[in-house]
Amino acid sequence: MISNEALYKKTSQEITALLYEALINNLEEGKGNIECADYLKANLHLQKSADILQRLGAGLNYEAGIVADQLESLYQYISTLVLEANLKKDTVKIDHALSIIEAVTDAWSQAIENNKDTRSATMKKQSLAYEQSINFREKIKYENQ
Repeated sequence: MISNEALYKKTSQEITALLYEALINNLEEGKGNIECADYLKANLHLQKSADILQRLGAGLNYEAGIVADQLESLYQYISTLVLEANLKKDTVKIDHALSIIEAVTDAWSQAIENNKDTRSATMKKQSLAYEQSINFREKIKYENQ
């Protein structure tokens, strides 16, 4: 489990990568639970998978263009597979969902690797100052409640 402090230091792209990883882990756990006939645990892992897919869909930036629309359709398709797999305890549907999300994860990882942070040092400092200002305001607001 990642700490809140470490999570706040992650970029949105890195958080998406973590969500993909958690999705894969939950799908694999759910599949293993079905194979062991532990349907309660399988249900829990597949529900977590569906929740992660919903969060991934909610986090899409539609200003990015057609890729966001395509990812939304893909997430909806995988959600349908996960739901059907959970209802029927069907590991074949889980395998299909896994093959899709693993391909997306690989592409996402390559995109992150190829698009390292190219902001100048000045821009990074300005971003950090802004984030610290926001955190300070939230802390003051919380303390005054």
